Amino acid sequence: MKKNLLFFLVLPCFAIAQDRNSIQPTSNLVVEGIPSIPASLAQQVKKYTESRSAVFSSWHPVKREMLIGTRFGNVPQLHQVKIPMGARKQVTFFDEPITGSTYEPVNGSYFLFTKDIGGNEFAQIYRYDIKDGNVTLLTDGKRSQNGGMVWSTKGDRIAYMSTSRNGADRDIYVMDPKDPSTSKMVLQLQGGGWGVADWSPDDKTLLVVEGISVNEIYLWLVDVATGKKTPLTSREEKGVAVSQPSFSKDGKSIYFTTDKDNEFLRLAWMDIASKKTTYITSSIPWNVELVNQSKDGKYVAFITNEAGESKLYLLTTANNKYTPVKGLPQGVYGGLSFHPNSNDLALSINNARLAADVYVVSANTGKVERWTESELGGLVPEELQMPDLVKWKSFDGREISGFYFKPAAKFKGKRPVIINIHGGPEGQSVPSFQGWNNYYMNELGIAMIYPNVRGSSGYGKTFLMLDNGIKREESVQDIGALLDWIAKEPSLDASRVMVTGGSYGGYMTLAVATNYNDRIRCALDVVGISHFGTFLKNTESYRRDLRRVEYGDERDPQIAAFFEKMAPLNNASKIKKPIFIVQGGNDPRVPRTEAVQMVEKIKTNGGNVWYLEAKDEGHGFRKKNNIDFQRFATVLFIQKYLLDGMNETVSQ
Repeated sequence: MKKNLLFFLVLPCFAIAQDRNSIQPTSNLVVEGIPSIPASLAQQVKKYTESRSAVFSSWHPVKREMLIGTRFGNVPQLHQVKIPMGARKQVTFFDEPITGSTYEPVNGSYFLFTKDIGGNEFAQIYRYDIKDGNVTLLTDGKRSQNGGMVWSTKGDRIAYMSTSRNGADRDIYVMDPKDPSTSKMVLQLQGGGWGVADWSPDDKTLLVVEGISVNEIYLWLVDVATGKKTPLTSREEKGVAVSQPSFSKDGKSIYFTTDKDNEFLRLAWMDIASKKTTYITSSIPWNVELVNQSKDGKYVAFITNEAGESKLYLLTTANNKYTPVKGLPQGVYGGLSFHPNSNDLALSINNARLAADVYVVSANTGKVERWTESELGGLVPEELQMPDLVKWKSFDGREISGFYFKPAAKFKGKRPVIINIHGGPEGQSVPSFQGWNNYYMNELGIAMIYPNVRGSSGYGKTFLMLDNGIKREESVQDIGALLDWIAKEPSLDASRVMVTGGSYGGYMTLAVATNYNDRIRCALDVVGISHFGTFLKNTESYRRDLRRVEYGDERDPQIAAFFEKMAPLNNASKIKKPIFIVQGGNDPRVPRTEAVQMVEKIKTNGGNVWYLEAKDEGHGFRKKNNIDFQRFATVLFIQKYLLDGMNETVSQ
């Protein structure tokens, strides 16, 4: 499930045109309505933009070393780390960020990685040869989406997914990466929710996932030679999700997660011949989110999401007994991966005081090693705010929760609030590193609240489906209830509330701005949906049907009428407060037309709207120069509209 994770990878330099008095936008930025940004602002916020993080990417198959993703330049690139706490040696140097990598699993003579252009998400697969640093394009290089590489057991081929046939459907291909001409389609499919999970030990069969929606996912076996697919889970069982499947060492069974007959995703084991399933983690009332099996089949590691925080467990396959792993920092975990030695288990960890770093656990001894220590710039971990989990009752009596970051203690009196709503919509706000947002809390005295409204993942499948289709606006009412909660909190100023969010959170921002205009002071929408009908028409075809399941099918007259009624675009006349809209020019998910039509409608209505578009970005900004300008403009917007007129009291 997607999470609202903020891994800030930033540098101490500002790749933005500046004159003596102001920060000027570069030629790739479209700026409308944004006043001149004082040059002094860059220095004021500098230390909050200098932290970076390290995210695990791939183990070397023979040596005890790894590839990580971090940023020393404008975008994240791959770096080698050869020993715990060793130097990070940069190995890729592209203008675009690297989105994933995997070592060739026999001797590590090369690795594969994926990269798109300008955030368009048409990722291509490349081979990087270790010996000479040569890079070879392995896929078509066109407007196709390629990825999901999974190595065969023998290590001589990859299975991967590609939309190269028609741009809409994800088909299964197999290739020897040493010779891209060997690429061959194994199975032609329909839909954008397919993915290869694993190869059988004899490399004759692929374990394949078919996603219809977040609540409906099926497993298949696919014969590599013939392309014949055989169902592993019943298509008659609607409303069942499965995830994270892998073959056992002998190939006769699989480990996977499923919410069948349960609210949460449980770790399960299935005998393939009989399809008999054993549920392993029924005593844990939370989702099992990540699963990774050791190469020798002795261990299965898994991560649970317990109210937004992670826990790591290690299971012994001989008896399917598991125990929690101790000695790791508390926080949000990801990137779970066993080394081929079947002992070293890598994962990335971040929390409110840790910007994301890589740790390794020994499965045999339980020893924990830290492999990276990323710089926080001028930030002092002990001075960063740790969040509180808060809860409130919504319009129907249902309990909603969120994470509340309080401003620095030096600020007195009622404090302004920023409500930051996650995307997805099946995402989840978690207590992750706040990076840049610490400026708001520590220097401006603003409280930040990250709600998990109905439809968020992590709280059971019933809760996950509560916002589907014509129930969409009920999640907006959860924010209305949060505004009620803020009004009752003696430390918060209900007259100074800003709402913000990205992607689906951007839609929520626009919806709050139209439904609760009189209860907010301003709004910041980042790559948000302004009309679900036009969004579904213009989003990339490979994801359209998946989104229709969640939002409703715009071809249905009843749904189309509902979209017309509730669209922020059609209710823009209700927006009387200032609004800032940010968009990527190449966004394939929420096309720029969603932002442009909203900006034009607000301007026509005489509203106060700022607009920022980066021509070389997609679904959110990833390049530091663009991120910096967005941040500076956002601070100016907050100072002008959220904080304007405050009589500040600060204790010394």
